[in-house]
Amino acid sequence: MARTAAPAKKGAPKKTRRKSAPKVAAARGRANAAPAPDAAAQRHCIAAIGASAGGFEAIRSFFDTMPADSGIAFVVIQHLHPTQKSLAAELFGKRTAMPVVQAQDGMRAEPNHVYTIPPNTYPSIERGVLRLVAPKLQHGLRLPVDYFFESLGEDQRERAIGIVLSGSGSDGALGVKSIAGYGG
Repeated sequence: MARTAAPAKKGAPKKTRRKSAPKVAAARGRANAAPAPDAAAQRHCIAAIGASAGGFEAIRSFFDTMPADSGIAFVVIQHLHPTQKSLAAELFGKRTAMPVVQAQDGMRAEPNHVYTIPPNTYPSIERGVLRLVAPKLQHGLRLPVDYFFESLGEDQRERAIGIVLSGSGSDGALGVKSIAGYGG
C-alpha cells in the first residue's frame, strides 16, 4: 500500500533525511573529486590492512596464510613514527610469494601484490591508483587508516575490503563504516 505525504504547511520547516555515507563524502567535496573507477580498477578487490606499529606480527601471520593467487591487491597502512624508516616491504616479502613493494604515488594497485605505505604519508586511492600526500599537520592526531579506508570505499565500492588488525586508538573504525556505507 503506497503512502502519500500530507502537504507541507506554508512556512513549516522541510523535513530532511539523514545523509548516507556517500552523500556525507559528497557534502565534504570528496565524492566529486574522484570519478568512478575505470574498467581496469574494477576487475579485482583491493584490501586495506590497518594496524598500529605493534601489529607487525599480526600482519605477518595474515600473509603466512593468504594464498598468493587470491586476485586481491593488498595495501598495508601501519602507524609509524614520521622519521622512522620502514622495512615492512622487505620483511613482509619474506612471508608471501606475492610481490611486496613500498608504495609510490601513482602506482596502480595490481592483483596479487602487496603495497606498504611509507612513513609520514597519507595514502588514498583514485581510480585504482595509489596517491600519497604529506600530512597537513606535522604533530598531533593522525588517522591514516581512516583516511585510506574512506577513499577506498568511495573509489572501489563493493570491491573494497577493510581489515583492522590491531591498534590502541580508534583509527580504522570510521573507515570501516565508510567502506560498508559504499557497499564494500
